[in-house]
Amino acid sequence: MAIIAHIDHGKTTLIDSVFRATHVFRDNQQVEERLMDNHELERERGITIRSKHCTFTWRDYLMNIIDTPGHADFSGEVERVLSMVDSVLLLVDANEGAMPQTRYVLMRALRLGLKPIVIINKVDRPNARPDAVLDEVFNLFLELGADDKQADFPVLYGSGLDGWLVRDLGTDVRYGMDALFETIIENVEPPKADPDAPFLMQVSTLAWSDYIGRIGCGKVLQGRLRQGQAINRIVTKWRKAGKKEMGWDVCGTYTEKAEYLWVMRGLQRVEVDEIGAGDIVWVAGPEDINIGDTFSAVDADIEPLQPLEIEEPSVSMLFLVNNSPFASEEGRVAMLPQLKERLERELRTNVALRVQDIGRPDAVKVLGRGELHLAILIEEMRREGLEFCVSRPEIIPHHDEKGEVQEPMEQLIIDVPEEYQGAVIEKIARRKGEMVNMHNRGTGVLRMEFEIPTRGLIGYRSEFLTDTRGLGIMASRFIGYGAWRGEVASRNRGSLISMEMGVATSYTIENLQQRATMFIEPNERIYEGQIVGENSRPDDMPCKPTKKKPQTNHRASNKDNAVTLNVPKKMSLDQALEWIGVDELVEVTPKSIRLRKALLGEEERKQALRRRMAAAG
Repeated sequence: MAIIAHIDHGKTTLIDSVFRATHVFRDNQQVEERLMDNHELERERGITIRSKHCTFTWRDYLMNIIDTPGHADFSGEVERVLSMVDSVLLLVDANEGAMPQTRYVLMRALRLGLKPIVIINKVDRPNARPDAVLDEVFNLFLELGADDKQADFPVLYGSGLDGWLVRDLGTDVRYGMDALFETIIENVEPPKADPDAPFLMQVSTLAWSDYIGRIGCGKVLQGRLRQGQAINRIVTKWRKAGKKEMGWDVCGTYTEKAEYLWVMRGLQRVEVDEIGAGDIVWVAGPEDINIGDTFSAVDADIEPLQPLEIEEPSVSMLFLVNNSPFASEEGRVAMLPQLKERLERELRTNVALRVQDIGRPDAVKVLGRGELHLAILIEEMRREGLEFCVSRPEIIPHHDEKGEVQEPMEQLIIDVPEEYQGAVIEKIARRKGEMVNMHNRGTGVLRMEFEIPTRGLIGYRSEFLTDTRGLGIMASRFIGYGAWRGEVASRNRGSLISMEMGVATSYTIENLQQRATMFIEPNERIYEGQIVGENSRPDDMPCKPTKKKPQTNHRASNKDNAVTLNVPKKMSLDQALEWIGVDELVEVTPKSIRLRKALLGEEERKQALRRRMAAAG
């Protein structure tokens, strides 16, 4: 089974409770929360980035369960995981209800013919509305074309955090997870696989080892395979006409050895001598394993399986060599060969990523599923000790059959207190968003649904939190391509740009903060071209933050006045990527996130502006 849900609806926490209920660990063993989020960034951000597989036993049953990402940027990984499960546990928050990613993953599960088990989670929270949420989920099933069997889904209620699920909130004792296990056994059939048929499996997930190369994960559909046995690796590829898929072809068949075999037992990957039908396994040995490859017995006449869809990127970004005056002070400067080598290593497992050589000696273009997808990669690289610069995210337009420009579109759902609805609607309208639906729950919170270009959301999240005083919730997902909607209103405030290199002084910052929001603090080293604050007006403003107070032999009337400084605004990587403009970069080092102009010198920027004006006529 796979657990699917919108982000932050409690998938990983529920698995923690499953582990405790099935005694995967000793009763006195110290266990961290969100065990499946074993990646450092997953724990810090509280999200699942990569799907993970584990097993547990209850009575005489062995159950495979897969924790999937909830963020829309990683939805393609969820699609591939669904191809190797027999059922899904659809988790829905008892307060938020069905959110964009809930709709998307449920649609994919229904199309594959899976019969979901619905879990209404967090029913013990204030403002929980389990009955209303169940009605929303049922209507969603009907809207997505579920058949009678799929629409007659079993329902459980509970709290994944407290470790209990029940079938009836009114009568059942709120203790333990037995109701979940019993429901799974009653409603999920064991894999219908013939262990005596010729071996067959398809690769759904990739991993990498520096010692043995690529490792492919998938479900064994039939037959058995022993360690060291020869298999056929059949490569298939979609055949397209324009942007439409027109079938698929077999690109080649290669006979190779399965040198290593693993299965999951609990959270551990265990090496075995033989794998069989129904198992979810890891196989290494064949070179150049790719998503969708079919592994089959050598001496059998088996039709290859249809290739799996790999999502197309929708956002691009330039990764550049760091040429700032502070380069190499806090890490290793990644020159272009090092950047390409690191990105090629990422391509081994991150199949949704693309890398393009644009012919520049200092930059390469990286394409991904969204801002978060690329931000996770940037954060991983800086933690490895690399220094580099990145540009503002840009959308990747397409062209339809008539040659007209199409841009990626998003479904945006916003929950916001009523008093802030005006500001939100106005800002989204300026970003070419169109309201599709509005619902008042009667609790003082409005739910609004919009259709908006992806580029309209770039840089909006921090502005949204400011407009709603941090009380608003927004979620979006990619829904396809639509007609170009014209120019989108960009950031309405300019940058405060340092004109010199040195150490910032409190004397200058005190004067500048009256006209700008500062990003730096006193005694911080800065360089020419670095962005030190956000101007209160739309234009960029050069400044000299290193200027010191004049020293004279005359006593000033304000000499003893205390210097009062505002707390500087320190941006995270995600906030910096949203904030910068088209002519600005984010300098990423292991210790710092700095904002800067792409051209550091003021005269360089003036010349570039004159060239653009001359080119525009």
